[in-house]
Formats: sequence, C-alpha cells, structure tokens
Amino acid sequence: MIVALPMVCDAVEVTTVVYTDGACSGNPGPGGWAWAIADGEFASGAEAHTTNQRMEITAAFEAVRSISGPVEVVSDSTYVVHCFRDRWHEGWKRRGWRNSQKQPVANRDLWEPFIELVLSRGDVTFRWVKGHSGDVMNDVVDRLAVEAATTQAQRIGDAPPGELGPADTFGTGESGRSGPTSATAWADDEQGTLF
Repeated sequence: MIVALPMVCDAVEVTTVVYTDGACSGNPGPGGWAWAIADGEFASGAEAHTTNQRMEITAAFEAVRSISGPVEVVSDSTYVVHCFRDRWHEGWKRRGWRNSQKQPVANRDLWEPFIELVLSRGDVTFRWVKGHSGDVMNDVVDRLAVEAATTQAQRIGDAPPGELGPADTFGTGESGRSGPTSATAWADDEQGTLF
C-alpha cells in the first residue's frame, strides 16, 4: 500500500544585508547619504544644508523604506545602531522625546517616522561596523555618500556602481571614529554631540 504524504515546504525568508552611510562637508553643510546591497541595488541622495547625523539617519531610513522582506542594516553610525539595538527610542518616547540629559531629541522629525516604520515591520535589525576598517561595502557607501554630498546629485542602480567618488575626507563623519569602548559607552541618546 502506498500512502501519499502531504508535502511540507517551509519557505525561509532571506535577510537582505544593506550597508548605509552619511556624509557632510561642514556640519552643517552640504550632505549626502547612501545605501547599497552587495552585488545588488544601491541608492544615494543629497541635501544642500544638513548635518552628518541627519544623513546617517536618512541613509538607513531610505534603505528600510526601499527594501522589502527582512533587512539587516549595517552602519558605522553608533547613533543609528544604538537607537534600535539598545532601544534608545523607548526612553525618548517615555521622556516625551527628551534625551537622558533632558534635552529635546535631535532630528525628531526623522526619527519618529523611521522608528515607526522599523517597529511596524518587525523584520529589521541593526549592526555596527567600524568605518574605514577595510570593510568593502562600508567603503562603497561611504564613497557614494561623499559623492552625493559633493555633487548634490542622486544615484540609483540595480547593480553595484562601476565608478565611485573619493572616500570621506570631510573629517566630520563618524566613519572616521571608532565606536564606544566600555569606558565611553553612551547610555541612551545621541551622545550630546554632532558627528
């Protein structure tokens, strides 16, 4: 006797890893943001008068808005990563959008819709990468963001860019800094400084 068994196929969703970065010439000044997927899509954009923090947030926000399915955002911005990984946003909301120093949260106009999107999706994670440490994809988005800040132009593609602008030489980007050590770890907000 042959018994037919039902086929069970559990589709496993693949997590898309996207790298993000922001750059700013002067702080404030002309800025650029970028996101890219290895061997895949990329996008960059610019703002004429902005800060590096705003460009870091915008890069990650644009990536999450543009990519469907589970996403891991890889950023050299501790500001972006800690907001979600360490749930700074919970303290900000609890304190009426004030940071741990009781000051208004900077860039609230970007944070609110970004946080809402990430929480509503439930499939977005964040990972920090040290900038200028030889990570190929971090270098790609760094160069795309610098190019956007310099040219004030946007780029979009469905394959890795063939030509890239120079690396970050602005000196204002967090990409030139290392992350917090145990002696300098920040509690629950944007560190009280501009990057």
